[in-house]
Amino acid sequence: QVQLVESGGGLVQAGGSLRLSCVVSGRTFSHYGMGWFRQAPGKEREFVAAITRSGTSTRYVDSVKGRFTISRDDAANTVFLQMNSLKPEDTAVYHCATSSLYGLGSDISRYDYWGQGTQVIVSS
Repeated sequence: QVQLVESGGGLVQAGGSLRLSCVVSGRTFSHYGMGWFRQAPGKEREFVAAITRSGTSTRYVDSVKGRFTISRDDAANTVFLQMNSLKPEDTAVYHCATSSLYGLGSDISRYDYWGQGTQVIVSS
């Protein structure tokens, strides 16, 4: 049974930082690419960042480039999202997901297992 559990969300003031974690169980973590997505109230889920199974390549949505960093620790079966210089428009539920496909896709359909999400609220 594959499980993804996110943590690290919370309430932070604009300009602050948070570090999200996602622990994966039930599959060989190092065999899969990972992605982070977010969904704000009343909006569709959107791609935020992705990292390849090797960890050597990453991809970001333009709105977070230079502020967010995705990384992975295969020994801990964990993917991270370091979020700096947070803005109110970053407020959303953040979800991690696994992908069996090669590459750094932003399409939701490329991802097969999802976590329940962690809430991030950025106050102005």
